[in-house]
Amino acid sequence: MKKALLYLFAFICIQYFVSWAVFAVWLLAAGHSSSDVLAVLNGQKLELITAPMQILSCAVYSALTLALFVWRKWAVLSPAYLRSGKWGIFFWSGIASLGTLLPSVWLQSLMPDLANTSEETFRQLMSSQYGYFVLCLLVPFVEETVFRGAILKSLLGSFSRPWVAILISAAVFAVIHLNPAQMPHAFLIGLLLGWMYYRTGSILPGVAVHWVNNTVVYVLCTLFPHIASMSSLDGLFGGNQKSVVLSLIFSMFIFLPAIYQLNMRMKK
Repeated sequence: MKKALLYLFAFICIQYFVSWAVFAVWLLAAGHSSSDVLAVLNGQKLELITAPMQILSCAVYSALTLALFVWRKWAVLSPAYLRSGKWGIFFWSGIASLGTLLPSVWLQSLMPDLANTSEETFRQLMSSQYGYFVLCLLVPFVEETVFRGAILKSLLGSFSRPWVAILISAAVFAVIHLNPAQMPHAFLIGLLLGWMYYRTGSILPGVAVHWVNNTVVYVLCTLFPHIASMSSLDGLFGGNQKSVVLSLIFSMFIFLPAIYQLNMRMKK
């Protein structure tokens, strides 16, 4: 348990301090005054933070996080699972990820309105093709390394009941996003990712889920920018309840067979 807390603390510190360091250096290099830099660091004048700044900071702290966890051997990265040839697991992982998207939005719409504190940040990250590299390729790999390959692995060694460790890791994964609007979906996905890691001992199936999830959101928000601000299926389908119900049924026809296939194929 202490190791899991250490891993979480290290992740938070790198993310926070590296982000602000990148912002400070960028603003000073661009000719802004030190007072502007201090204002940004104090949560003011956030309009000075541009999309390239967000992308660079995310890339830098993700790379440093990965380097630290590999260097300290807090998480062990190995291509062994790829060499096992279990490509069916990767395929059904992607299908399961697709099946979670609409039901997650629907469940979130049943909850009280949650503040979307990261909406502008995501808009900036999605405004560039480099944002795709960070959000959909680098971040999934790094987060799976940290939250499943290190934190969940440590928790599984601390609790006799695996589902306790999986629940805790999913809750931590949700809270660490620091965006209330994301937390319900992050928690549900965290349960799926935790179960997959427990059954396989590898982060790679989870990376596939994470990649598909983020890629679909990126593509939809890029092609249809108004979707980013929607928090319900009613808004997505123009208030047509029949379409909402059919979309949920269709999602279950995708999700449930995928879970069945994964359960059959992922032998612990």
